[in-house]
Amino acid sequence: MDAVIVGTAMSQFGMSVDTPLRALAADVADQALADSGFEPHEVGLVVFANGAAGVITGQEMIRAHTSLGASRLAGRPMLSVENACASSSSALHLACLAVESGTHDVVVVVAAEKMTSQDRSLAGRALATAVDVHTSPYATPAPDGAPRPVFMEIYAANARAYLRRSDATVDDFAAVAAKATRNGSLNPRAQITTALTVEQVLDARVIADPLTRPMCSSISDGAAAVVVCNPRVAASRNISGVRVLASVIGAGTVDGPDDLVERTAARAYQQAGVGPQDLDVIELHDAAAPAELIVLEELGLAPPGEAAKLLRSGATDLGGQYPVNPSGGLIARGHPIGATGLAQVVELADQLRNRAGSRQAVDPRIALAENAGGDLGNKPAACVITILGQA
Repeated sequence: MDAVIVGTAMSQFGMSVDTPLRALAADVADQALADSGFEPHEVGLVVFANGAAGVITGQEMIRAHTSLGASRLAGRPMLSVENACASSSSALHLACLAVESGTHDVVVVVAAEKMTSQDRSLAGRALATAVDVHTSPYATPAPDGAPRPVFMEIYAANARAYLRRSDATVDDFAAVAAKATRNGSLNPRAQITTALTVEQVLDARVIADPLTRPMCSSISDGAAAVVVCNPRVAASRNISGVRVLASVIGAGTVDGPDDLVERTAARAYQQAGVGPQDLDVIELHDAAAPAELIVLEELGLAPPGEAAKLLRSGATDLGGQYPVNPSGGLIARGHPIGATGLAQVVELADQLRNRAGSRQAVDPRIALAENAGGDLGNKPAACVITILGQA
């Protein structure tokens, strides 16, 4: 693709009940713009991503305009994108298309999610709308009427199926979570910054068998933003950045095969002109720990059923051949659903620009983000693969 990312920003992720969504969004928008060196009047379009505000705050229709009204981008042309947990990577895709087409030279993507509130049931109710509410068995409320941990039930079912078809064990799931918390402890913006041992992960409370609490991503508030630019404009201004080599959206179907990530990744590899063996650092959608192993196979980094061997070898650690989720991933960095995909891209852009501090991967040249969302019967509804490269 003919687009470069020239500015990035990300908020602290965590549970910030008293911080409004619009404050999170405005802060990262202004920071990313400052990082890019562009002024507001040079921005042709703002794409805002959010997944749950309609349930959490009741704000629909004009989420972009209300969320960014206090930012320096107020008054610029705006639109809003919602695509479940893949909302912000989808927004980035639209921004890249706008730049590549020549319609706009500079586009800002802002993603923000506010999942906490005084009513603690709202986050669960919001997440429950990311399944087919007419047909999914997970749409049925719990017997007491309380929201169910819908996606952890789905991920637990996926985990049990993966255990049956692979040589992985629950200890491997715990090792993924422990690695995530180690990486999160190196990320000052992560929600979980205390490293856990495998034993601590295994001894924790079970959420949905076999998933213990540290194997599951947390309810989170947070925001991220990037500035996407025409590379010729960036070069004329002597502004450096990272290249968007591929941005591909895929959609699942109720009756189709369960290969959405594989199909989307194949298209992304073709668009970027690279293969799995060329990847130097990866951020993937580990809403629960087993997903890291499952997605590594879907991305072609391990044969079917053998991702645990890659994990056990240390290849996915910082300093390994394929560092996975150096940010801490969804498990440790946090998972404010509409902002997650863009947070992945911010991390990878920082890695490629050598700005990741103590979690810096060794000389990365090619980076991949896998961001999935929603559920159509134990398989994602949406998937976005983004591949970045050094400029």
